[in-house]
Amino acid sequence: QVQLVESGGGLVQAGGSLRLSCAASGLTFSNYCMGWFRQAPGKEREFVAAIKWSGRDTAYAESVKGRFTISRDNAKNTAYLQMNSLKPEDTAVYYCAADLRLTVTITPLEYDYWGQGTQVTVSS
Repeated sequence: QVQLVESGGGLVQAGGSLRLSCAASGLTFSNYCMGWFRQAPGKEREFVAAIKWSGRDTAYAESVKGRFTISRDNAKNTAYLQMNSLKPEDTAVYYCAADLRLTVTITPLEYDYWGQGTQVTVSS
């Protein structure tokens, strides 16, 4: 059974940092593109960042470029999202997802597995 478990969310002041982790089990982690998405109340789920299985290619939403960094450790079956210079508009539930394909994917419908999400709240 595939499981993706996010952790690291919480309450932080604007300008602060958080590091999210996504621990994967039940799949061959190094075969999957990993993505981070977020969903704020009343809004659709949106793409944040994704990283290729090898870690060599990444993609970011324009709204987080230069502030967020996605990475992965295939030996630990874990993906990360380092979030710096956080803004109140970054407040959302953050989800990690796994997609079995060779390219970086930014479309939620193309992802095969999803975690339960972790809340990130940025106060002004």
